[in-house]
Amino acid sequence: MIKKIKAIPKFFKEIREELKKVNWSTRQELTSATLIVIIVAAMLTLYIFFIDKGLSSLVREFLKS
Repeated sequence: MIKKIKAIPKFFKEIREELKKVNWSTRQELTSATLIVIIVAAMLTLYIFFIDKGLSSLVREFLKS
């Protein structure tokens, strides 16, 4: 148990060293990626909406007859 407690500072030092190696995105890259995600999500939402409306209409017509 004492070994684990003594290893905590080493653990945080290793975390700090690893975070220095991370390739952080620039603000422009992050903004571009976010915009792409929003556009793709909107397109998928519209696609699913129209498929749902179309299938709902087909089912309604089928059940009417």
